[in-house]
Amino acid sequence: MKTLIQGARLIDPASGRDRVGDLLIDGVRIAAVDDAARGVKADHIIDARGLIAAPGLIDISARLREPGFEYKATLASEMDAAVAGGITSLACPPDTDPVLDEPGLVDMLRRRAKALERARVYPIGALTVKLAGERLTEMAELAETGCVAFSHANVPLADLQIMWRAMQYAATFGLPLWLRAEDRDLARGGVAHDGEVATRLGLPGIPAFAETIALSGLIELARATGVRLHVCRLSTAGGVELIRRAKAEQLPISCDVAIHHVHLSEMDLGFFDAHCRFGPPLRAARDRDALRAGLADGTVDLICSDHTPVDEDEKLMPFSEASAGATGLELLLPLTLKWAQETNTPLVKALAKLTSEPARVLGVKSGRLDVGTPADLVLFDADARRTIHAATLKSQGKNTPFMGYELGGVVRRTMVAGRTVYESA
Repeated sequence: MKTLIQGARLIDPASGRDRVGDLLIDGVRIAAVDDAARGVKADHIIDARGLIAAPGLIDISARLREPGFEYKATLASEMDAAVAGGITSLACPPDTDPVLDEPGLVDMLRRRAKALERARVYPIGALTVKLAGERLTEMAELAETGCVAFSHANVPLADLQIMWRAMQYAATFGLPLWLRAEDRDLARGGVAHDGEVATRLGLPGIPAFAETIALSGLIELARATGVRLHVCRLSTAGGVELIRRAKAEQLPISCDVAIHHVHLSEMDLGFFDAHCRFGPPLRAARDRDALRAGLADGTVDLICSDHTPVDEDEKLMPFSEASAGATGLELLLPLTLKWAQETNTPLVKALAKLTSEPARVLGVKSGRLDVGTPADLVLFDADARRTIHAATLKSQGKNTPFMGYELGGVVRRTMVAGRTVYESA
């Protein structure tokens, strides 16, 4: 079946295209763009005047909570949230229960996700068995089953010899490693940024150098082994500078930042607001500004939601005992648009952080509007605004510091492989 999208503002960050035009979908792929699509007869026509048509968003860190944490969220609820947020592809970390360290578990997750017929799901395999940091997993076998990268999730891997062996193994097979930079000993017991606010509130702190010391080690090991390294959830100004220097050496390193770190700082903790407890913690305002500058100059490659639905009771506990994380799938697009507006970042450049850049890091063909590529699209109204309420979020997790915010950017339609998987009025 042929579907013609008419009159949309086509934004394709991969090619730099930003103009009003038409787009033709034939089956599961894009068949024609702009002038080549004009006037073509189609079985179904979508009037997209006043809307932006962009590649479907790609989120490289979304905890779907299955298997093992269904009381926090289910695969079905979070996949519904993803497509409602315009996300057509997402990668899920391995810290499920059981951990994604065996091919059978990875295959089960992929089959379950495929059966739901929503977004594409890319599992990230565990770097060590049960994330215990003692024995490497069979990464090559897990990659054959469908793992796109390997990670230790939020569990610091303290044994540098095991990390060295892991990088050697991954480099041999051309497998990317996605790693958090955090020194286990320096971060132990900490719940907030080691700064003025934590001191005033009496909260145990995690210093910024817990990130930079660990990151320096990862960069040295990556330099020695040649592994493709992606640094997850950068949070400090010092970390941005280390990545900038590594890229100047043309090392195969990329990095991301979570969307909440783009907007918030330690000052947003207020009086122990557990919705602002994250891992890594919200840092000083200068760190947040450095992350924004890194996004602007390309040092920071992309933005992710770091979606972590948490049971409501776990956020009602005292700050030090509350679970870290926030729901983010449905907020990723509007919060990115908010950042773009505040920093005067062109829309085509801002959307690259959610489309073509994560596609490059993932190594997938999505993330662009080009003939022959998968017809994964989002149609959204950049001018329409909505207020964030728990009742309107499809995610089972309602934990977000942005509750009550009025944000621009309302998704009207999400398509995966040419099929509409979400539509709103």
